[in-house]
Amino acid sequence: MKKILSTLALASALIIPSIASADQAKGLNVLINSGNPQTQTMAMVLSMMSIKKHKKEVNIVLCGKAGDLANKTLQSTPVKRPNGKAPTPKQNLKMLMKMGASVKVCPLYLPNANKDKSILLDGITVAKPPVVAGKLLNKDFQNITF
Repeated sequence: MKKILSTLALASALIIPSIASADQAKGLNVLINSGNPQTQTMAMVLSMMSIKKHKKEVNIVLCGKAGDLANKTLQSTPVKRPNGKAPTPKQNLKMLMKMGASVKVCPLYLPNANKDKSILLDGITVAKPPVVAGKLLNKDFQNITF
């Protein structure tokens, strides 16, 4: 009887977490357009939590003023958090990349900023619209825009 109960307990411990996460998406597609540092930071925080706490894949595309985050020659503004720390959105972006997030810049950003690929942070490339569209249409991912 003890052996049966032990086996059932072990099976439950292995099965229940997979059932609980079965309804979650495979990952998150994050489109960041805002130049507002607080908005950018919230996008980064939710992306970090998706990777750190939920082990999900995160794909980020930076467009418009948010494209400046990809520009290694520009600084970003620190944003105070409830814990007292004040990292910049760019610092958060670099951390996300270290955590495995894919980061691309909108193909319209560079020509409209009169810049070329040389200004991009290491690891950031120019997005290809057909690839981004495919990711946005992937039903296994949630899409969120900031």
